[in-house]
Amino acid sequence: MKLYPKIITGALHAHNKDACDWGWQGCLAYGCQNLVTIVEPKTVQVIQVLDKHKGVVTQVKWAHEHYHHDLYSPYTLRLASSDTHGQIIVWDVGMGAVRSEFTDGNKPILGMQWLSNQDACRDLLVCLHPPYSLILWNADTGIKLWKKSYTENLLSFTFDPFNSKNLAFLGQDCIVFVSDFTINKTPSSNGKKFYISNPSQAVGMSRSSSANNLERKSSTTSTSSSKNLAKRMSRILGESKPKSSPDEEIVSLNECLQLCFHHSCRHHLMLLYPREMLILDLEINQTVGIIALDRSSSSFTMVISCWQRDVLMCLHENGSVSMRVRRRNNAVTTPAPEGHGAFDDTPTQLSMEVAYDLRCQSDPLRVTRHNKIYGATLCPVSERMISLIMSDSRVLIWELNGVQLTGNETSVLPPLLSPGWDVKIPLNTADISFPLNPALPHPQLALADIIGTSQTSEFGLSGPPVQLKFLLTGLTSGISAHVTVIRMCPPLTNRNIHSYQPFMALGTHSGCIQIVNVDSGQVEREYNLHSSPVRGIEWSGLKSFVSYAYSNPGPSNLVKNEIYVLDIITGKQEQLRTNKENESPIEMLIISHQKLYFILLFKDKPLELWDLRSRTIIRELPRNFPRPTTAVWSPSHSLKTLRKKLLDYGDDDKSAVTSSASSNIMTASVDSQEEKEKKEHRKNGVREHFVMTDKEGTVFHFIVEGTAISDVTKIPPESGLSRITALAWKNDNLIFGDSEGLQCLWDLKAKISRTTPTNRGWIKKIRFAPGRDNMTFFTLHNDGVLIWEIGFEGKSNIIHSIKSPGEISKVVDIDWAGSDRPTLITSHSTLHICDITMKLATSSAEDWVPREPVFLPHLLPGRLCQAIKCLLQHQAWRSANSLSVAGVLEHDKLSQKVVASQLNLIDKDLTNYLPVCKFGTAHRCLLVARLFGDESEVHFWTVALYYLRYFRAHGTVKDGNREFTGGQEGLDLITLDDSSHARKAEAVLFRDQPLERCYDTLCDNHSFKKYQLDRVHLQDNKRATVEHTQKCADSYVQLGQSDRAVQLLLETESESDNYYIDCLKACLVASVKSSGASQSTIKLVATNLIASGRLTEGVQLLCLINKSLDACRYLQTYGAWDHAVWLAKASLEPNDCAEVLKRWAEHLSSPQVNQKSKSVLVLLSLGQFQKVLEVLYSMRNFDRAALFLEACLEFGLLKHTENTGSLYEAVYLEYARYLINLGLGPAAEHYCHKAGEKGQQLLQEVHILFPAPL
Repeated sequence: MKLYPKIITGALHAHNKDACDWGWQGCLAYGCQNLVTIVEPKTVQVIQVLDKHKGVVTQVKWAHEHYHHDLYSPYTLRLASSDTHGQIIVWDVGMGAVRSEFTDGNKPILGMQWLSNQDACRDLLVCLHPPYSLILWNADTGIKLWKKSYTENLLSFTFDPFNSKNLAFLGQDCIVFVSDFTINKTPSSNGKKFYISNPSQAVGMSRSSSANNLERKSSTTSTSSSKNLAKRMSRILGESKPKSSPDEEIVSLNECLQLCFHHSCRHHLMLLYPREMLILDLEINQTVGIIALDRSSSSFTMVISCWQRDVLMCLHENGSVSMRVRRRNNAVTTPAPEGHGAFDDTPTQLSMEVAYDLRCQSDPLRVTRHNKIYGATLCPVSERMISLIMSDSRVLIWELNGVQLTGNETSVLPPLLSPGWDVKIPLNTADISFPLNPALPHPQLALADIIGTSQTSEFGLSGPPVQLKFLLTGLTSGISAHVTVIRMCPPLTNRNIHSYQPFMALGTHSGCIQIVNVDSGQVEREYNLHSSPVRGIEWSGLKSFVSYAYSNPGPSNLVKNEIYVLDIITGKQEQLRTNKENESPIEMLIISHQKLYFILLFKDKPLELWDLRSRTIIRELPRNFPRPTTAVWSPSHSLKTLRKKLLDYGDDDKSAVTSSASSNIMTASVDSQEEKEKKEHRKNGVREHFVMTDKEGTVFHFIVEGTAISDVTKIPPESGLSRITALAWKNDNLIFGDSEGLQCLWDLKAKISRTTPTNRGWIKKIRFAPGRDNMTFFTLHNDGVLIWEIGFEGKSNIIHSIKSPGEISKVVDIDWAGSDRPTLITSHSTLHICDITMKLATSSAEDWVPREPVFLPHLLPGRLCQAIKCLLQHQAWRSANSLSVAGVLEHDKLSQKVVASQLNLIDKDLTNYLPVCKFGTAHRCLLVARLFGDESEVHFWTVALYYLRYFRAHGTVKDGNREFTGGQEGLDLITLDDSSHARKAEAVLFRDQPLERCYDTLCDNHSFKKYQLDRVHLQDNKRATVEHTQKCADSYVQLGQSDRAVQLLLETESESDNYYIDCLKACLVASVKSSGASQSTIKLVATNLIASGRLTEGVQLLCLINKSLDACRYLQTYGAWDHAVWLAKASLEPNDCAEVLKRWAEHLSSPQVNQKSKSVLVLLSLGQFQKVLEVLYSMRNFDRAALFLEACLEFGLLKHTENTGSLYEAVYLEYARYLINLGLGPAAEHYCHKAGEKGQQLLQEVHILFPAPL
């Protein structure tokens, strides 16, 4: 057994709060003191601890995996962390090594975020340095790319997940918005500052601590409640700081706990306060939703926005986690009544608010002053597992599960529907081979597998209603706080090699004793034995130990000593000396080498000798005997020597063996009764020795035999030594340590003593390293540790040293975990299992031996990881999918074994479902992408699977002389059967719920337009200023809602400067028709307006005359790409919209933008599957291209023709080469046959590289 250096962490520091992150890689990282702990959440095991920081860790962020992975871009575990000294370190977690480190100043950074919105570079890290500097770093080289200093003191920042140019800063009294963030140059502007203001009455209402409002709550009518809510909802963002007035107050941002963008809804920002949460719409800069807690609820501490569904995960002060789901409001399909608007006093329509219903909440935790929640983080892959980090090092994993309702449950809220994966379609599907109709339930890997999409659709397929609940599925804890003593179990020998486990016992100030496996780094057991601080632990065997404890002495210097013997296998505990009252505290408990006896040394009381087996006292030395300061047992009788000498007692008539004082030969009393009694008596006759010293340094040598103890020798004190404080004995070497730091070595064989000054002060402890001829030992001092070695000349020399504190935190205790593994426990309750130099305490993750194997492909070599992924994604070369490794890496049996073991660790529900996935290859690839935590693959296959089903279900539509399929030219697709019955049947088979709103412009046009209309109606409902009214009117014009636009324009007050213009504009909107001579005039005016810089006004005029396509072209020409896409999706016909989006896809693929991965998603939404293949091939994403081609063929949306054959063969050829590099011979051979002539040439290479077995 080889023991590798590692660190086992304990309690957290106050500055570690919120220093945690759950990455797409599937691992949880959190800061613990100056260390970073990595946890595998499924098995809840620590797999790595990173040690390099000098200060306390304050920020931790996993790198994003939003790129295509292959042999040249393998899966990695890359992490960035920062500390209180401002140092930023980028780690290779698998190797436990530093990739780069950099700093800018010596103050802790305020925020850190990896950039993943472009394909140019994956190493960009944005950091907010105090007080107001934003720095873009190249995390791989540590080079500062640019630095931008703002004018306001900033506290945190958040990126807009829908637009990489936008980010928001939380200031001390304002919010700063920046819209010009780029990686190429430093942002030029200082951003726009906004302040939150609201009517003064709302402040009292928004806090549940207002007693008057709470008392009036019961007598308030529904109308007044609506008005009060309307006042609370009237909080707006203003660009100027409001002046203090009787009617207006500034909402202080000092109480704001968190600022973050909504991950599911564009243009939404969330502000979290202790008792409420504000949801702001940044297009109108006003609050559109508020989540307020009632008086009985625990306050908010954090909110996490999900992207798969419009769901908020909220953490509360009492440790509970609540899940809030967006309420599906009734959409307003008709314009608002005339007169209802910003200047009307009618109550707010509550149905229009952005509201979230509490659907599920976990049990609260026992949160105390010494045990608080220091962090919470959500799994970004599944979004159904959330971890809580406690200050005492506990990690809790809550998992969200959905249970189908039986129909007997009653609830005020409407039921949540499941996605409909397992819905059985009532059709005659006997002749239908695709899609499959699996009998197995769909595995619940993610939040999207539990509840349906947030968007409603009459064409969607929904499953049965589900009820949600949180289950605690994981719990682990580190080392308890305030460790007082550590002790390693007996060392590994040839005799115990098969049952040996490297356990170390740790005693704490609270009386708890923990058993730690130093090989796996996990806390195995924990016993609450004592009621006072543990003072010492001694192992009485491999699976049992003796511990003693007492509280701090009072003025009388008397304590109540507790001694327990515990068996860690059975948990049986036995207390010794139960009849003793207050007495002198125990200084030492020392067990003999044969585990037969132990002695107790007291501070002011004679020594006691005990029989360990019978748990009885043998003798207490006389009161006039000198009080011992320390003692040690002689190691002269090893088990091998004892066994050899016991064999000499073979004859029953042999009663004794002569002994020699110089060789210390044992004697035994042999009885003539049963054999068992003989062996027992022979053991009783074993003679053991120990020495002790008194306060003057006199050495006493005792012999213990059976129940007899005799004082054999008394040696006068060694000259020059002070009070002896530590003893160690191995072979013929006896070492003394005194209170002045002198170390004295006695060579008993040569009868020579050598005294060496340590110059480090009081020697607290001396202990030899295990191993027969290993003469290494350590001395523990107040300011550090020294490691010594006794040379051939008999001299002791210092070989290594460490200062504490300084190079390491204050060392509390030390012991040997192995022959060259000194193990230190620090005052931070951190256990350092070091190498012999005590400078290195980390190793690669492979060297950690977890008690339960984990499926973590990111730790595997790139080739093996990709081989596993290919096997799970598609096995077209086999007649049936299986987890067999036959034909995989046949030339490398060791790697083949690793692959097989990893495949066996995958959840059986998933592996059983993969061969029978309902929608074939695309469906299977999506599940595998979630398993691997591949962000790029998850988004690609989510969009691909939706649009494969969408275009297969909706078929083709004809427009004029051109033929399209949902906006896609029919030349790329197979025209489906014109039979209406067949078309309806296929629509039922392939229909799907709409894409979630997080995909924004990638959603289908119908869902997108519906959501945009809902948003405009909501903004109309929330109008509070003239600017808001103008914004709503503009949106109505562009969306074709001219009647409501006229109503809003006519609401302009006559005193306003825009009154005349708005009246004329209203007349224009009301009078314009889709045909007539006015069209040419309006188009000319619109063109002139655009040319003069009034782009928005010109676009509105073009929309009035149904020239929205021209408007989109102008917007694209002038760089307003987001506006153009929004207008096209919301107002154009599918064919015209496709033209605009194709140009957008080309723009995204350009070198200036370099977002080809997003361009591929846009092409998917257009049904341009042929073009998708070409782009994937050009990006060298050969595996994704081949699998997507297989999926399209399964859905019947692509076919092999003369025009497309060359592309398909090229894709298959490159994929075959890729499979050869992975060692998948049979798979490569299959695709060589599909790759034409070049495939046949490559097939010959396959036969050479992978010869068929004889």
